[in-house]
Amino acid sequence: MILVTGATGTIGSELVRQLEARGAAVRGMTRKPHESFVQGDFDDPDSLRKAIAGVDTVFVLTAPGPWVPAHDRALVEAAVDGGVQKIVKLSAIGSTDEEMPGNWHAAGERAVRDSGLAWTILRPAGFASNVLRWMPAIQAGQPIPNQTGAGRHAFVDPRDVAAVAAEALLSDHHDQTYTLTGPELLSVPDQVAVLSDVLGSPLSVVDVPPDVYAEQLRAAGLDEAVVTVAVRGAELIRSGGEETITDDVERVLGRPAQTFRKWARAYFA
Repeated sequence: MILVTGATGTIGSELVRQLEARGAAVRGMTRKPHESFVQGDFDDPDSLRKAIAGVDTVFVLTAPGPWVPAHDRALVEAAVDGGVQKIVKLSAIGSTDEEMPGNWHAAGERAVRDSGLAWTILRPAGFASNVLRWMPAIQAGQPIPNQTGAGRHAFVDPRDVAAVAAEALLSDHHDQTYTLTGPELLSVPDQVAVLSDVLGSPLSVVDVPPDVYAEQLRAAGLDEAVVTVAVRGAELIRSGGEETITDDVERVLGRPAQTFRKWARAYFA
């Protein structure tokens, strides 16, 4: 039995679908009540124990924020106490330095590695599907906001991330850390050009400076710690500091990672 946390999110929902398609026994976990999944809260140890009962493999996906280390540790502790044998953690690209402010996943990675369980850590790049936040602007005929300038990033198809996770859960990828990227470096203008072609409609871009981006996030009600990390991440890409491409998707799946254009065509179809 495999427990998938965050089972209604971008990666979790796709992972559940892929595992079920392969005939695996899957139990999804969500914080809010759901008709198909068990309810579990990282801040409620009793709910975690109930979710893990009878489970031998766990996929750890915690919502981004300063609470990630505590949530990861809580689930790892429940997994160890519950007799789980294997744990696969969804981290993020570059999550290596616990001392770096906002590097929420590093402590969780350490908890997983030190758990005594078989483990795999997945560090995906930014998801291709993140462009869906542009939909209101596209539908309103407005320019696409660009917080990262000409900086480029190897955006990964969420379906590839879920596929690698499925392989890690079902096969022997013990003590492995995979950095999952797409096969190409793209800037926001590059992505917008692809979407213009896929949608058959000309789209434009408007630059959003870091200070303006921060105020927009605050106005949306986001926690200040989240605002700080989001702006820092955008500035890192803008400066050219996030131009990493790996072949880890191909190493695990035996095929190349999907391109951003292929994801866009599939989604908008």
